[in-house]
Amino acid sequence: MLKIYWTTSTMWARGTTTNMKTNDIKKGTRIQLFNGWYGTMMDNARGNIRIVDVEGIYREVGSVYSHDIAAAFVGGSMVPVVHTPAQLKCRAMNTALFGG
Repeated sequence: MLKIYWTTSTMWARGTTTNMKTNDIKKGTRIQLFNGWYGTMMDNARGNIRIVDVEGIYREVGSVYSHDIAAAFVGGSMVPVVHTPAQLKCRAMNTALFGG
């Protein structure tokens, strides 16, 4: 059976795609953030912070925490992103410091 998962404005089918780590997202890949905004990856870096051209209220290039990336558009479909333990630890620290 095919299960459909929804984010804020995009859906993807679990089982039809594989999960992807944020470290595997390459420059030029379209992404969706957890707040529903879209962007284009601007670097090939690895770690907790990536450079993204974000298309939100305004379009701007800036640093984005890796744990804020929800999905990547790869091969014609949205692929859900899984986070490393270090990225999840960074999310927990940010939530403790700045609220959730």
